[in-house]
Amino acid sequence: MSGSTENQSPATSGKGRPTPSRKEAEAAASERARAGMDKKAAQKLLREKRTESNRKMREGMKAGDERYLPARDQGPVKRFVRDYVDSRITFAEFLLPVLILIMVGSAAKTGSTVAAVTSYIWSASILLLLVDTLLLRFRLRRALKAKFPDENLRGTTFYAFVRMLQLRFMRLPKPKVKLGGKPV
Repeated sequence: MSGSTENQSPATSGKGRPTPSRKEAEAAASERARAGMDKKAAQKLLREKRTESNRKMREGMKAGDERYLPARDQGPVKRFVRDYVDSRITFAEFLLPVLILIMVGSAAKTGSTVAAVTSYIWSASILLLLVDTLLLRFRLRRALKAKFPDENLRGTTFYAFVRMLQLRFMRLPKPKVKLGGKPV
């Protein structure tokens, strides 16, 4: 029994089929090449499948279906953070219109009262955004520790800040909690 292969069955050895002749191999290769000539139809089919898949993903994401959410938005902790941010009105939601006013006001001549008021509005908006963000952070952390004492809360502050900066109607997944409502 030293290294002999007598006991091997024919079914387990080899590839299980005869090697094709050169003529058969060349015919099969040319057939595969001819089938690939219709690249337009294949690309069109692939594009249609991708479009349908993307549409389903967008609809699922808008609906808040966990299966279609990106990894950064999945889980009960992130859902709670989204609901917590969506249930409040923050200064950050009004930041874009305020910044537009600041831009328009900064076009005024230097030294005019409009330029001075614009400067004060700019300083006040930065201060209000900072205070609003810090309040959100401390209240959210307290609520998260009460609701999820054993969970890893890493990254939730940044997640809440990014969500807070987005205009409410542009947030994805769409807000499920009304303003003033309680987070789930």
